[in-house]
Amino acid sequence: MRIGGKHYHTIWVKENDATIVQVIDQRKLPFEFEVMDLTTVEETFFAIREMVVRGAPLIGVTAAYGMYLALLEFNGGNLERHLLEKAAYLKSSRPTAVNLAFAVDEMLDFILQYKTDADLVQMTLEKAHQFKQAEIDFGDKIGEAGLKLIEKIYAEKQGTVNILTHCNAGWLACIDWGTATAPIYKAHLKGIPVHVWVDETRPRNQGARLTAFELGEEGVPHTVIPDNTGGHLMQHGMVDMVIVGSDRTTVAGDVANKIGTYLKALAANDNGVPFYAALPSSTFDWEMEDGIREIPIEQRAGEEVAEIDGWNGQAVQSVRLIPEKSQVANYGFDVTPARLVSGLITERGVCEANKQSILNLFPEYKK
Repeated sequence: MRIGGKHYHTIWVKENDATIVQVIDQRKLPFEFEVMDLTTVEETFFAIREMVVRGAPLIGVTAAYGMYLALLEFNGGNLERHLLEKAAYLKSSRPTAVNLAFAVDEMLDFILQYKTDADLVQMTLEKAHQFKQAEIDFGDKIGEAGLKLIEKIYAEKQGTVNILTHCNAGWLACIDWGTATAPIYKAHLKGIPVHVWVDETRPRNQGARLTAFELGEEGVPHTVIPDNTGGHLMQHGMVDMVIVGSDRTTVAGDVANKIGTYLKALAANDNGVPFYAALPSSTFDWEMEDGIREIPIEQRAGEEVAEIDGWNGQAVQSVRLIPEKSQVANYGFDVTPARLVSGLITERGVCEANKQSILNLFPEYKK
């Protein structure tokens, strides 16, 4: 996808210096475009924890490169102990997105398997590249699968397809294409008229700042709305479908996504609007079945709610929103029960949000 007409990925290794991993600093968008260098595990932890990078697929890929950097940091002693410490540290950065732990564990196993190989560093870098390419391919295929749903609505409606999305599950949350946005981009490129209702997504405003930004760069018609507007729009027939992303989806079909997603699913269910979650297989948790009881929900700093960042014409500035003495609860995610999910859009196609349908699509995970 593009920024200013130039193609970008969200993460890459610096040209001519393979010791530096570079990422787009998403905290600055849409007002400033800056690239951050990651050269250590600590810097990688910071980038994930402080949402320089965010979105389950990108978090996973960043963590994969973080394990590569962990190997570069090793300067003697017990390699396995060193890597286990760095792996645990990286996995503690954000608890909800399952891609993080999956990528770290896969990289850890790979490095330890080939730890005596003379080309271990280059092999590990290539393994991280493979994680990145896999997510790009997932997004592309998710787009094709979801495109069929949009085409069906367009064929019936013969008019603009209005799609509501929550948070940012676009290419900025992945590497390219995105998850929830991939079908939208595919439809737009095919000439199908689409319009996107973009939830602002308080408190970090990923919808208003990131989804709106990337849709605008691709020329996709969109309108930013307050988070609580979706239900009203659905009541008046102004939403044809909802597509959201996921940070972790259980094998039974419960979907953890940015806080507020559950409320959109309830409104969609009440108004007969199809509600889809788009996700790659790397976002499924094949061990969990009860999302509400089992998925860890990240609680973030109160400052994210008490303050808001905005552009003052010259720089990004933070201002306070609430009284000094007021307490804040800042849950980062909620869980939408499978019963409210019309379907899951994956790289292998669309399935129902239940264990049998999911495992029919991914039979290798049957026990």
